[in-house]
Amino acid sequence: MRPASVEEYIGQSHLLGEGKPLRQALLAGKVHSMLLWGPPGTGKTTLAELVARYANAHVERISAVTSGVKEIRAAIEQAKNVAQSRGQRTLLFVDEVHRFNKSQQDAFLPFIEDGTVIFIGATTENPSFEVNNALLSRCRVYLIKRLEDDAIGQILEQANSDEARGLGKRCLVLKTELKSAIARLCDGDARKALNLLELMSDLLPDGGEYSLELLSEVAGHQAAGYDKNGDQYYDLISAVHKSIRGSAPDAALYWFCRILEGGGDPLYVARRLLAIASEDIGNADPNAMTVALNAWDCFHRVGPAEGERAIAQAVIYLASAPKSNAVYTAFKAARVLARETGNAPVPNHLRNAPTKLMNELGVGEGYRYAHDEEGAFAAGDSYFPEALQHSRFYHPTERGFEKRIKDKLAHLEALNQQSGRKRYE
Repeated sequence: MRPASVEEYIGQSHLLGEGKPLRQALLAGKVHSMLLWGPPGTGKTTLAELVARYANAHVERISAVTSGVKEIRAAIEQAKNVAQSRGQRTLLFVDEVHRFNKSQQDAFLPFIEDGTVIFIGATTENPSFEVNNALLSRCRVYLIKRLEDDAIGQILEQANSDEARGLGKRCLVLKTELKSAIARLCDGDARKALNLLELMSDLLPDGGEYSLELLSEVAGHQAAGYDKNGDQYYDLISAVHKSIRGSAPDAALYWFCRILEGGGDPLYVARRLLAIASEDIGNADPNAMTVALNAWDCFHRVGPAEGERAIAQAVIYLASAPKSNAVYTAFKAARVLARETGNAPVPNHLRNAPTKLMNELGVGEGYRYAHDEEGAFAAGDSYFPEALQHSRFYHPTERGFEKRIKDKLAHLEALNQQSGRKRYE
């Protein structure tokens, strides 16, 4: 059911819609090396075939799953022979290009550079991470999006009604509700949708009608999309984190369960929760760190069944907790200043004097032991190098426990000012 023309291609209107540059380039036969980045079953290979057709190019295909440098060299040699014997360009289509290592990817470079091949690589992974910069710089990257439900419905209708290439001669009845159900199951993957349609058609007599019961029978349990080494891995973890940061406990729990259903590691989520407790909650609720640690510990003590529930409890707690990134921003700011002022001397009264000689030299002189002061606070003392004594990094919020911290620091600052020495400007 691969489309034979741009007009038959369904989906990716942001690339191939009327007036779009890629569509115009194809129709004019002007093609260039490119990387097609998108989920499985969204039309990457089909688009590569269309590029070759419109460019009137010979096609060489390589899959990085089964090929190596030997196959790359053979494809290049064939391209050279075609150019000499027919005067025809070669389009080299490399599927799963991200699976090639750096040296294998480098093998394409001189032949893209001298025009021996038009290179088209297809990848389900982010090219920024998986394709080396030299190859990336020689290709234009096109994002291939998940197909919308309407597009999946059109593809199914086309396959069911096409008499030459599809199931049209069998007169099978495909209703809208069934198309919608398939679209929901396949999650933007046209290949999966067509496979389900074909499996159902094999169980129907000519003139029969597809049903939800039949779909359930052939689909079985649909594993949740998750790849611990792919973009989906980072997307789902990101969704958990941002849902917690956004104080959306139900959404955070949903994304955590998506990771579990896809076979992901719950302890990776537990580790991320510790980062969230510090980065996004901080002192607004210091107990968040304890809850996250206890969930991790519970998993190790009682195993996955109860342990996953403990992590779920922590997910909900952190999502519901008051939020503050004051600690996070303060730490970053302090690191920057420490890096820039690494030679600023420690003030004498803060220095350590472990030997008699250092005591005699006055090291540590002038230090006021806070516990001997009223309220255990040495009002007016500065704890920064002289040139940095007005520095301030931590700005507590008005949320949760941090409001109490803010009030406490404001009180101490008032005492500093009353003493005639101002710590902060």
